[in-house]
Amino acid sequence: MERVYAQRRSAVNHFAAPGPPRGTEGPPKLAYQELMVIRAIRLLRVFRIFKLARFVSDARVMAVALRASRRKITVFFGALMTLVLIVGAVMHLIEGGENGFESIPSSMYWAVVTITTVGYGDVSPRTPLGKVVASFVMILGYSIIAVPTGIVSVEIAHASRQALTRACPSCSREGHDPDAVHCKHCGAKL
Repeated sequence: MERVYAQRRSAVNHFAAPGPPRGTEGPPKLAYQELMVIRAIRLLRVFRIFKLARFVSDARVMAVALRASRRKITVFFGALMTLVLIVGAVMHLIEGGENGFESIPSSMYWAVVTITTVGYGDVSPRTPLGKVVASFVMILGYSIIAVPTGIVSVEIAHASRQALTRACPSCSREGHDPDAVHCKHCGAKL
């Protein structure tokens, strides 16, 4: 009983005491200048961005690929917007205003949300035919995701092949190694 009382008494003294418990001084106090040194060391972490310079050539390849595929992607987005317009109009006709598809633009919003597989759930079809069309649009959305990925991937592969291929100024033949100094066909300097 006395032990429990002593433990409780020391706990009360511990919380009621104005400073740290006796025998411990706590962490050392740091001066303002020492904290500035720590902040300066933390600031040096910003310079890690300069290590990204080695990826500049890869970024150039990506930019070339995106520029080369911009017509294909523009055609793809044009076809996608046409599809959104058609699906929105069809859903407006099937579902009508009483089911949340008040206008063609609001139905187009639903089509965009469904094709992109976001699916907010604020508007959903209620008729059986509307659910069938919605299921078709959902599956179509998953298949559409792969199209721009394929277009850009092909262009990246083509651009990286072009970046690796150097032509000889003498014989105009290609296929040299990236670190080659002389042409492997005619021996001229590259």
